[in-house]
Amino acid sequence: MSYSLQLYTLRNAIQEDLPGTIRRVAEIGFTQVEPYNFVATAAELGKALKENGLTAPSGHAPLLSQDHDEIFAAAKELGITTVIDPFLPAEHWQDAETIQSTATALNAAAKKGAEYGIRVGYHNHAWELESTIEGKTALEYFEGLLDPELVLEVDTYWAAVGGQDPVELLARLGDRVKFIHIKDGPATTDTKAQQPAGQGSIPVLDVIAAAKSLEVGVVEFDDYSGDIFEGITESLRYLTAAASVQAAEGTVSEEAGA
Repeated sequence: MSYSLQLYTLRNAIQEDLPGTIRRVAEIGFTQVEPYNFVATAAELGKALKENGLTAPSGHAPLLSQDHDEIFAAAKELGITTVIDPFLPAEHWQDAETIQSTATALNAAAKKGAEYGIRVGYHNHAWELESTIEGKTALEYFEGLLDPELVLEVDTYWAAVGGQDPVELLARLGDRVKFIHIKDGPATTDTKAQQPAGQGSIPVLDVIAAAKSLEVGVVEFDDYSGDIFEGITESLRYLTAAASVQAAEGTVSEEAGA
């Protein structure tokens, strides 16, 4: 299992000191990050990532509202191979016709991305799960309209806020899901109440196990009432420890089978 950090989590620190923040991320133990707004920061961010041995397999950019070529050129410069549109507000998820238009636009973005060797995806919030279209959540209806090469990054916390069991949702979405956002807390809209992985109501390890085609699990806090660097450290420590336990259990099982 490969873990990354959504840099939006550290947006305040990045505004003050981008190179220093990236250095701290590496010191905490992350080897991958998921940049946001990377067109504006590509040169400085690329330098900081290189200096600290970090890579960016995915990144967030507004593909449905900004210039595709500019986004994909910056992504290529940073080594980002999957660009994910992070946000479309609730009014876009209330009827089939609007969702169909969104899918058409994202499919077109994916064709442009392919010219750069870059894959395209979409990241949800709560409203895509709160709305129902033709007996499905709006996100699942949308998924059925996407071309095969597109992927989903399921924010498993916002899926729970939207009233869905994230484990069951991931099972239904299947191989389309290549990335997930890992966060924990009480599954409410109070972002300040979010907690490090393993400390809230989200069954984080079950969620990860349910994403059968997962490439990267992305740690994120929308907000946090404590020290954010301590929060991401605790999340990574929990995830790493869980992975070690699973690996040890797998070794024991193999030895028993032999």
